[in-house]
Amino acid sequence: MTSSLHTLARLACAFTLLMVNASHAQVGLRQIQSGSLTITLVYPTTVVSQPSTQGAFTLQVASNAPPLPAATGKRHLIVLSHGTAGSALPDHTLAATLARAGFVVAQPEHRGDNWQDFSRAGPESWKTRPQDVSETIDAVARDPELVPLVDTHRVGVHGMSAGGATGLVLAGAQWRMLNLVQHCAQHLEEDIGFCLNGLAGHTWLQLARRAQFTMARFLSEGNAPAAMTSRHGGKSAAASQDPRPDPRIAVVSLSVPVGVIFTPESLARIRIPLALSTSGDDGVLLPRFHSQHVLKHCTSCTLLSDHPTAGHFDWLSPWPASVAQTVAATQMRGGLPNPSFTDADRQKAFDQIALFFKQKL
Repeated sequence: MTSSLHTLARLACAFTLLMVNASHAQVGLRQIQSGSLTITLVYPTTVVSQPSTQGAFTLQVASNAPPLPAATGKRHLIVLSHGTAGSALPDHTLAATLARAGFVVAQPEHRGDNWQDFSRAGPESWKTRPQDVSETIDAVARDPELVPLVDTHRVGVHGMSAGGATGLVLAGAQWRMLNLVQHCAQHLEEDIGFCLNGLAGHTWLQLARRAQFTMARFLSEGNAPAAMTSRHGGKSAAASQDPRPDPRIAVVSLSVPVGVIFTPESLARIRIPLALSTSGDDGVLLPRFHSQHVLKHCTSCTLLSDHPTAGHFDWLSPWPASVAQTVAATQMRGGLPNPSFTDADRQKAFDQIALFFKQKL
């Protein structure tokens, strides 16, 4: 058997083992607090899952069940960073998939950018979200029940949409307001879902934002204020040095990330394994400006899966119709689920994300 056939055989065996484990494991769920930061934990357990209804969402979980110790060693931790105005609930199917694959999953409800309070959504929360992730790891590391069970020294991060920006920062990428305003000054109509995000139905706010972007046409590296050119995110250091702001982050996975705000040179400096799952029919974050920008400049990044018919919010599950319609109504373009991207398609993509973490952590 050739080397390439050996590799394929190993991958097939790993995928089969992952699916066998997934079919038998139960999913536990509980919450912990770190100050004002609420963290949802999803993990393997032996307690049988039961339906749990939370608002419009119904989950199959064993609430407050004891976690199942790993057969050997400790379980790896994966932190999930939700999108703008999100929560742990719409990402539960992915969290449960990772738990069935043997991981402990922690889902922080980002301060100032969650379903109850999105007063700081956008650039202000992009600055603080990575700190929430680091604080989440710290909270797991001191939780009496999890300390003997979970490895917090090599941690995975998955982020969707604005959570994707969180993941890129933790991998070492840097973003600037200048990149954002210059992009929207030039491509506002094409990427209107990003540039006027959340402003559907707010005519005067749209006009004000458009005026700001028109003025930005005259900004450059030489005349832009320091607040525009300041870099946020990864460490500013020599190209030979590790740019991660938190060295515990070892592997990152992204779905439909905010990407255009990141500088090409900082994307090129990312060293750790980073994989993207993309949607070809994403009207909220146009792929050629966001996902493709990351893949073009990040040499350690790979395309894990691409789904030509999927939209932006098709990565959320469960995603009740009432919630989906409410959220879509706030979007300038796109937002409704695409029926041609099926539950089976989504689950296959989630299984690939779990396998990626299995291979890299």
